[in-house]
Order: sequence, then C-alpha cells, then structure tokens
Amino acid sequence: MASRKSSRADAEVVDAEVTTSDASVDDGAGLEPVTAEAQIPTPEPSGTPDVAVPSATGAGPKAPLDITQMKVEKSCSRGLAAWLAGNRLSLAISSYQTGRVYLVGSDKSGRVSFFERIFERAMGIVGNAQRLYLGGLYQLWRFENVLRSNEVIHGQFDKCYVPRNAQTIGDLDIHELGIRKNGKVVFVNTKYSCLAELSMTHSFKVIWKPDFISKLAPEDRCHLNGLAMVDGEPKYVTAVCKSDAVDGWRDRRKDGGVVIDIDSNEIVCEGLSMPHSPRWANGKLWLLNAGTGQLGWVDFENKAFVPLTFLPGFARGLSIIGNMAAVGLSKPRNQRFEGLQLDQELTRRDVEPWCGVQIVSLANGDVQHWIRFDGDITEIFDLCFLPNVRHPMMVGLRTPEIRDLITFETELQQEAIA
Repeated sequence: MASRKSSRADAEVVDAEVTTSDASVDDGAGLEPVTAEAQIPTPEPSGTPDVAVPSATGAGPKAPLDITQMKVEKSCSRGLAAWLAGNRLSLAISSYQTGRVYLVGSDKSGRVSFFERIFERAMGIVGNAQRLYLGGLYQLWRFENVLRSNEVIHGQFDKCYVPRNAQTIGDLDIHELGIRKNGKVVFVNTKYSCLAELSMTHSFKVIWKPDFISKLAPEDRCHLNGLAMVDGEPKYVTAVCKSDAVDGWRDRRKDGGVVIDIDSNEIVCEGLSMPHSPRWANGKLWLLNAGTGQLGWVDFENKAFVPLTFLPGFARGLSIIGNMAAVGLSKPRNQRFEGLQLDQELTRRDVEPWCGVQIVSLANGDVQHWIRFDGDITEIFDLCFLPNVRHPMMVGLRTPEIRDLITFETELQQEAIA
C-alpha cells in the first residue's frame, strides 16, 4: 500500500487504511471536551519527507548526520485500522537505529495514524494508557498522559504523552523495561550485565545479576537483553550466552542463548540463537529466537524452545494482548548478525527481510496484520500494545509544545465545591 508523507517529523496517516496528520501546530493547549457530536477533522497531508536516525553504534548503512532529514516510508495491511479501532488499541514502537518513537493508532476517518517523535537511541519501551517509559542513549524517560477521559487535543488525539522526567543514567546500553507493581521501573542494564532500578543519587541500583557473571563491569559480557514480568515483578531474562568475559557473547550467537529464572537463578531454556523479548502470557513464556527468525515458547520440562512460526527478519520486540502478539522485525546487519540460521531461512523461503511489525495469532502462527517501514530505517528495537488508547500523540523536544503545553492539578476546585 502506498503511503503519504508528513510535513514534519511528527505524525503521519496512511491512505485508506493509513493517514498522516500534522500535529505539531502550535494552537495552544488545544484541549477540547469529547462530546457525542465531536468530529475529528481529517488532517491535510503534505509532501515533505518524514524521518529516521543513524545507528549509535556506527553499524548499519550510512545515514545523513541530521537525523531529522532521514526518509521513512510507512505502509500497512488493509485490516489494521479496523482491528486497532475495534479492540481500542494502539502500538508504541521504538527504533534506536533511527532514534524514533512511533505511536500507531486509528483516527475517526478509519485510517491508521502514525505519530512520530525523535529521542536519540530509543530502546526499550513499556507503558499503558497513562504512562510510558523509554530507554534512550543516556537517559530513562517517563511520559505522562495529560488528558482526561473526556478530552482530546488538536481536535483528534485521545492521549497526549508529555515527557515529565528524564533521569540521567549514562550510556548503559539500556535494553528492555518493566513496571513493577509498586510503580517502579526496572530495566536491563546490558553494559553491566544486570537488572537495575533508578537511583536518586547514582546511575543505577543493581537488583540482580546472573550467577555466572563474576563482576559488575561495563563489558557487556553475556548480552543480557530481554525481560519478562510476571504479576508485576521481574521473573525471566534472556541472554545471548553465559560468557563472563568482555564482549564474549559475539562468539556464541548461534546456539549459546539462555533464559534465566531470576528467582532461582536456574537456566530454564538453552541452546537458543540470540534470544530476545521474553513475555509471560496465557500460562506460557513466549520469546523470540531472533537468530532463527522464530516466535515460540519455552518447554520448561525439557528446557527447550518450541517454535510456533517463522518471521522474515531479525525478531526483537514482543507484546502480547489476548491471543495476539505484535513482533518487531529488523533487517539483519552485516558482521554482527551474519552467519545465523536466519540468513539461511530467508534464502530458503526466497524472501527479503522486513523492517516493521507483524501481528501474529498465537493460536496458529498466522500473520493477521502488519506494518512495514522502508527507506532509511532498517531496525526496530521494541514495542508495546497500549490498551484503551485509540489515537495517541507525544510531545517532543523540538516543537513549541514542549514550552507551551502547560497543565496543572489543584485542590482549589474541590475546596470551592466544599
């Protein structure tokens, strides 16, 4: 499906099923109550390119130094808009290679809306209708939705995520995130091979490390990367191998991958190829065996991975709602990703690798819907479903809204009523 490009690096909507809105207009707060008669105006697309960001690691294709000038084309399956609207869902997607956060929802004209913001090296992303957390190059960002349930902004968006806190943690190569039941955020500190929380004083507070890691050091020894939360607490992590030496994981990419139960420190699954994104859902531990391009689940009794389906790309980023899973796909990089079974599978199936998202039925492995990114973007890092969010936007750092959108809470009205 052809897509239309937005006039800024912010929002886009795709024709018929997709649509691009120019949501950066400075029209004040723009808060309006939602009424039965309220109509969302159709945004007027224009022809200026959108965006994407170069890899912070230097890997991948060369890109313009000005990340705001990178070009990204978006397309999606025909049924995606109706599916998102019918389930009152949106998606938050991060791409560290392009420094982009995409909020994908549906507008009242029946189109898929892509809202885009720039946050350098956007990595792990997790959240809900009220709050989002995002790992960046050297900060962990917290965004809060400032709209009430009966409000919209700019005449169309039902959620407006504003960056309320950016805690400086340094370049920890922060990977996946989780929100504990006490509200604290926990994150995979890949550089130091541990799980961590924020500290009021320091870069991080260690809460767990694998038994095989003998020392906390900035050496990315095992490439700890994925985190599964169970009942509001961190429970399982994935690592590319059990190496206890600097950068040792690169020589174990084919079959050294493990899943670890952090309560018992037991290896509950092994022999994996670059595993990522473990998620507990429907009584199973699902994960992505990225080096083989497979989505599947863990057989705890045999400590083995049971594949459900093949996906055409380096699979990283997984979110599950009900019996549907959204999986992020990236184009394999040279050197770091080459020589994996994934390359052989792509050749055998005569398919080119994707950069995008595929929404898969966990009942049979069929792809129900998809989003595809083309152009200067080649990698997706993480994603999460946002339940009860239909058409979200995010305030960025490069528009007047970061200064002009001011909201507050007060007890004065309550006192007046009393």
